[in-house]
Amino acid sequence: MNIHEIKIWTYAFFLTNIYAIKLRKILKDEEKKPIRLEYSKKILKKLHITVQLENPEKIPETGQYLFVINHRSIIDPLVIDIALKDSHIFGLWLAKKELYDSLLFGNAVRNGGCIRVSRGNTDMRQFFSDIKEGLARGSSICIFPEGTRNKTEKTLLDFKEGVRIISRKNRLPIVPVYIRTQSNKTLDLSLKTDKTSEISIMFGDIIPYKESQDIKTRYQDMFQIED
Repeated sequence: MNIHEIKIWTYAFFLTNIYAIKLRKILKDEEKKPIRLEYSKKILKKLHITVQLENPEKIPETGQYLFVINHRSIIDPLVIDIALKDSHIFGLWLAKKELYDSLLFGNAVRNGGCIRVSRGNTDMRQFFSDIKEGLARGSSICIFPEGTRNKTEKTLLDFKEGVRIISRKNRLPIVPVYIRTQSNKTLDLSLKTDKTSEISIMFGDIIPYKESQDIKTRYQDMFQIED
């Protein structure tokens, strides 16, 4: 790890925990949105990363949705928050249990608007109850359908069944979102240099919850992604 990386990780550690304290004091989801957005902007500015929306006209301004997003980097949630900055939508992120115990991100995850996912837990009643509570508050749900970060050379990993179940169980229309840029490589470059980089995002057409079967194929066709 070089000096540049150490400075950025130190900055990210302190900023993340400062905003975690701010978020802890806010109870309403919609009031967390500007705080999360401010945090995302500061982190990406420090990394010299900009977000380019290829088709902003397709971003819904209001409503409740299941946002389905490909995943390669830890900065992906920040990128999506910035993409949704001009909408009236607040997304609750599904986050694995390990993130809740993370030294760097734990407090921010617990306080910022996330729903815990415990892998291997056969009793999912609390998980689905948390989703219903979040939706009752007027929030949307953001999910990485691959279930983990894609560290392979494949464009997409297989999508988990949870996407279809969450959509149908809650009658949530799906908004496909494709982070076209390999954000993991963008982050790696930003940690090594001050060079400005760009992450490009596309939003797809809304998919009704009744058409949520075979969502990976629909996603690939929408964004013209080949296996």
